[in-house]
Amino acid sequence: MNSLAARRRHPAAIAILLVLGLFLTGAVYAAVAPKDADATTKALPAQSVEEGRQLFLANCSSCHGQNAEGRRTGNGDSVAGPSLAGVGAASVDFQVGTGRMPMAGPNVQAPGGKGVQFTDDQIAALSAYVASLAPGPAIPSDEAVDPSKGDPARGGELFRVNCAMCHNFAGAGGALTRGKYAPPIGNVTDKHIYQAMTTGPQSMPVFSDANISSESKRDIIAFLNTIDEQESPGGMTLGSLGPVTEGLFAWVFGLGLLVGCAVWLGSKSA
Repeated sequence: MNSLAARRRHPAAIAILLVLGLFLTGAVYAAVAPKDADATTKALPAQSVEEGRQLFLANCSSCHGQNAEGRRTGNGDSVAGPSLAGVGAASVDFQVGTGRMPMAGPNVQAPGGKGVQFTDDQIAALSAYVASLAPGPAIPSDEAVDPSKGDPARGGELFRVNCAMCHNFAGAGGALTRGKYAPPIGNVTDKHIYQAMTTGPQSMPVFSDANISSESKRDIIAFLNTIDEQESPGGMTLGSLGPVTEGLFAWVFGLGLLVGCAVWLGSKSA
């Protein structure tokens, strides 16, 4: 008994306990950590990774660094390009596939909708290279983004709770602070909508499966598809921006019409 107590008081006992505790914590985390976010668990063709690396060096390294470690501007006050380790293939596919990257010049936000500068095969190679650097969100499967398997009604509820405060209730977009904005998301491809939720581009938060499940993401995609397909039986949508544009329309055209009538009546009486 005295021998056991002496071993407990040994100076190395605490260090051994700490090492065992860290080992146990790592083992438990590895067992329960989300596997859907690990893009490196899938075998990446070596040829695609190397092709992506060459494309990266030629088109992206001037901002993101030779090894995607990120770079700062010359004075060191701001970031020229962030590190890409851990952003995953989904982020690359979204940023490059929507024309946001490569950026034409420094700006507070990378605008989308411009011409895509790479082919699908080149985007896939770039995505494979970045995915090989560190685990990150993978490109979703066709089934994960299939709107026909989603519930638009439930997706509408989720969208209004999590997305409408920035993107507007109809996905028409809206202004943010410091010159940034939430872009309109009408007619955006299903894959890119899913990727935006999992990667959080620009000022958008990341919605992992712990926040919004993959099934719920598919419901949101189904809801946005119904917005794209629905007509406006009431007339002009005025950008679907709600009472702001409607009030402006009423003031400019309605009040202008009243002023015009007043001027016409005044000229007749004279």
